[in-house]
Amino acid sequence: MLSRPQNCSQSARSVQERIAGAARGAHRSVDSVTLLAVSKGQSAAAIEAAARAGIEHFGENFLQESLPKIAALAGNELTWHFIGRLQANKTRAVAENFAWVHGVDRLKIAERLSAQRPHHPAPLNVCLQLHLGGEESKGGVNATEMPALARAVAGLPNLRLRGLMCMPPAEEDPARQRQWFREARQVFGYLNEHGLQLDTLSMGTSADFEAAIAEGATIVRVGTAIFGPRPGP
Repeated sequence: MLSRPQNCSQSARSVQERIAGAARGAHRSVDSVTLLAVSKGQSAAAIEAAARAGIEHFGENFLQESLPKIAALAGNELTWHFIGRLQANKTRAVAENFAWVHGVDRLKIAERLSAQRPHHPAPLNVCLQLHLGGEESKGGVNATEMPALARAVAGLPNLRLRGLMCMPPAEEDPARQRQWFREARQVFGYLNEHGLQLDTLSMGTSADFEAAIAEGATIVRVGTAIFGPRPGP
């Protein structure tokens, strides 16, 4: 069952309030955290309801599903982020239709995005995926490999390297959650100390975004807390 639009609006406002509270608790500006609504599996109507609640950024995982929704909602001023695992044969459509790509972990993918980005829009914003926790099911590069990849991607035309994203192991203990996010923040800081001008840490989901904000997240990727349980296939 798809989310009901009225429920999306209410849930979106609740999440925004929680983000504001977490930001204040971390002595940060509320405006320093962007809510990215993960809208995979959701209808255009549900996305539009969340937009009416003030959300401007939406994240999609699957290209075939996302393109019709982007077209249907073209009259709204929304910013689309591709947050799924990106295959080489999908880079052109992503470069042409999205403003952000999270999760780049190969130079080949970044080079294709750069070459295929149309010249009339702004450069494509890119976050590199940092691998934390050793889970084989998740992509990303480790901390020791990240500086070389970041320098290479930063030099590509038509891309703007914004920062890092991560998907750490699921933890229920907030202290453990913060430990993973702190590792990401430390890698982020190291890259900036060595000449990269990064401004984005994309980390935190419905289950742990408050811990992520406490450790410096600037984008939190929230789906279930806004739209409810993900629809089945």
